[in-house]
Amino acid sequence: MQQRTYITILLAAALAAAGCGTEQVQETPAPLVRTMTVGDAARSEAGYTGAVRGRYETRLAFQVGGQILSRNVNMGAHVRAGDVLMVIDARDVQQQANATNASVSSAQAQLQLAQTNLKRYEELYAAQAISEAMLDQYRTNARAAEAAYRQAVAQDTASRNALGYTNLVAGADGVISNITAEEGQIIAAGQTVMMLTQDGEREVEIAVPESQLSAVSIGMPAAVTLWANHAALTGYVRELSPVPDAATRTYAARIALTDAPADLPLGMTARVFLGESAEKGAVIPLSALYQTGDTAGVYIVEDGTAHLLPVTVTAFHESNAVVTGLPRGAVVVTAGVHQLHDGEKVRTK
Repeated sequence: MQQRTYITILLAAALAAAGCGTEQVQETPAPLVRTMTVGDAARSEAGYTGAVRGRYETRLAFQVGGQILSRNVNMGAHVRAGDVLMVIDARDVQQQANATNASVSSAQAQLQLAQTNLKRYEELYAAQAISEAMLDQYRTNARAAEAAYRQAVAQDTASRNALGYTNLVAGADGVISNITAEEGQIIAAGQTVMMLTQDGEREVEIAVPESQLSAVSIGMPAAVTLWANHAALTGYVRELSPVPDAATRTYAARIALTDAPADLPLGMTARVFLGESAEKGAVIPLSALYQTGDTAGVYIVEDGTAHLLPVTVTAFHESNAVVTGLPRGAVVVTAGVHQLHDGEKVRTK
């Protein structure tokens, strides 16, 4: 009985030892790698950050001053040409129009009197009852009265035009991108109250530092990537300011987009690459390239497995490279590529 118990103890100890050995054997975890999506390539350090703007941006203002009675649109509203956007109090302008209209009536009466007197004295001169000098005086009075009448008519026309200026009307189809005045506010003539961004062409505005100004020129090709949806667009430098901004000391440049959709939202953040970096392809960090001889490759991750994909490098930059052969949306390994093997399981960070 004791011998059977001893054997049982030995078997239990052997099984326990075998179990401990099994627990100590652990599988090596897959390497952890840093990745990026090809659509996010433009977020690298190269290039310029800008915002989508309209080709034509109009600062709207009243041609007469007064108190704003109503604002008929909100920021972001789409308007049509001829829509009334704001209205100011027209009472003072109406009184001015009444005054100029009365001046027209007065000037017209003076003109009629001067013309009647001139006709009468022409008859007296024909009868040799007055001298030619006296007739010339009445001719001068008639011409002066006619000039005063024309002046009164012009002033009345201007006053009546001013009545129409109390309504702020959209001059083109577009979007209200900014509002700087509200109901009840008293504004001066020419004071900006709204910004209208017209429908149509879209551009990206960037700021070029002084150190890079010599490398930027009008007509230079540009590649644009939107941060929000990773859309890739093309364009060219349409405008480059000759004067820097007083605060930032950078030069404003406008990139005209040649293939932007008509509904491209204003204000979207974009990354712009100029010149050589505008070549077609994906912009990736130099650390993502795996060079074997004369062949360049990039590791992409699919279903947790790294695959080496050959690519063609079209341009090098300070810390990036432009490559072709990568599908959009591919997950690219950006660090530790020389430690990987084709087909190896990886974990992404």
